[in-house]
Amino acid sequence: MERLEAKTALVTGGTTGLGAAICERFLTEGARVVFTGRDPALGERAEAAFSKIGFARFLRADAAVVADVDASVADAVRTLGGLDILVNNAGIGVGASTLNTPVADFDAVMAVNVRGCFLYARAAFPHLRDRGGSMIHISSDAAILGEPAVGVYSISKAAVSMLSNVLAIEGGPEGVRSNAICPGDIEPGMRHMAPPGERYGQEDSASWPLPPVGRIGSASDVAAAAVYLAGDEAAFVNGTQLVVDGGMRAGYGAGRPRV
Repeated sequence: MERLEAKTALVTGGTTGLGAAICERFLTEGARVVFTGRDPALGERAEAAFSKIGFARFLRADAAVVADVDASVADAVRTLGGLDILVNNAGIGVGASTLNTPVADFDAVMAVNVRGCFLYARAAFPHLRDRGGSMIHISSDAAILGEPAVGVYSISKAAVSMLSNVLAIEGGPEGVRSNAICPGDIEPGMRHMAPPGERYGQEDSASWPLPPVGRIGSASDVAAAAVYLAGDEAAFVNGTQLVVDGGMRAGYGAGRPRV
């Protein structure tokens, strides 16, 4: 039996990276999926690929824009006939220390990563409550131990983790679970981690230290965690931070250089 059979999902930032992997895995597990993104060309390409697996629809939306958020949630509910799962995945980052981050970049990261999660949670909550659904927020291992090289990103993801916790407390009594996933070094992952003022880029993973499990993570590792949290097996899991990092945060110096 498919683990998400007959469930419906809205995945933000679902055109590439982690979001695309989550959409694909949800579809293979029987869910019907609506996903958002800011680039219509990427969205149409992803929709064509996803539709070979199951029911998938793309909606153009910017997580930092209230009108886009509200419209995309309403459109998703109409398209799917209800909503069981919200995956707050849309995110951006700036490759700079906190004090070297321009104010405009700070505001942009907070608007998408934190405010966007809040806006989607607020808009989706009544529909999730109707179905006894759940929220999954994509946080980061940088929310657990601050990473100065991406300072504002770390700060924003710590806020996402706390938002998830508070939503778990508020939503639990009304039948809506909220959990966060904290990915570590993942390929492909964040496409919007760039120097100040820029918006796109992907660091070469060849220089990354290896986690204790001996490999860099894949987007499919995160997607598998999302399937678990979205499914009935996790019915008593609420307010957790599921770290998917191969053991990097298990202790100081857990990673090792490549040889």
